Amino acid sequence: MAKYGKWIGAGLGFVMGGPIGALFGYFIGSTFDTATMVTSAPGNDPGTRPTGRGDFLLSLVVLATALMKADGKVTRNELDYVKKFFRDNFGLEGEREALAIIKDLLNKDIEIDQVCIQIRVNMNVYSRTQLLYFLFGLAKADGMVCQHEISLLDKIANLLGIDSTTYQSVKAMYYDDLDSAYSILGIHSSATDEEVKKAYRKMAIENHPDKVGYMGEDIRKAAEKKFMAINEAYEKIKKQRGIN
Repeated sequence: MAKYGKWIGAGLGFVMGGPIGALFGYFIGSTFDTATMVTSAPGNDPGTRPTGRGDFLLSLVVLATALMKADGKVTRNELDYVKKFFRDNFGLEGEREALAIIKDLLNKDIEIDQVCIQIRVNMNVYSRTQLLYFLFGLAKADGMVCQHEISLLDKIANLLGIDSTTYQSVKAMYYDDLDSAYSILGIHSSATDEEVKKAYRKMAIENHPDKVGYMGEDIRKAAEKKFMAINEAYEKIKKQRGIN
């Protein structure tokens, strides 16, 4: 397989066309001619079908590049953060190949609206939520999330069809206080103990690592971190309230 095929692997479907495919031009066709393509039947509800690993990773790289460009400049420190981000989540090979793709995309205009619409139409909600989780991790990589990044993340979440409760939950995972714990569970501090338990059960089911585990061990591990944050938030609230 050619230059990037080993990292992306099987599961290329909807990114072969549309605005994402256009960003890569000839790269898509020449690189993945020997890969196992998984194309989605048009008209099928994306919520009922799995997301191809290749589709997920290329979507992540495109959105990550757009996030890096959010403040109008890309510094060496930002590139170093990105390298570490992809290395921690996808290994050394993922770091090298993602960085090579990103450097190419930095010189291109990314139509974020069209890219997000393509992802929303073709990717199930569990995978879209996982994309948002990765993007917040990337934004926080330098220790802070600037207003330009927050504005873009707000826009991306909206375009991806992520509901407000889920968005606030993911966002709160990067702020360590009791209010954030409630936000992670998608509830207010005025919720009853029974409502807290019900919210936890709902979040645990919707964010279980098995929902995205089929896309590879690296993506599953990231989902496990998110699942752990939900459990930690619940434990923090239980301890504060004295819930058994």
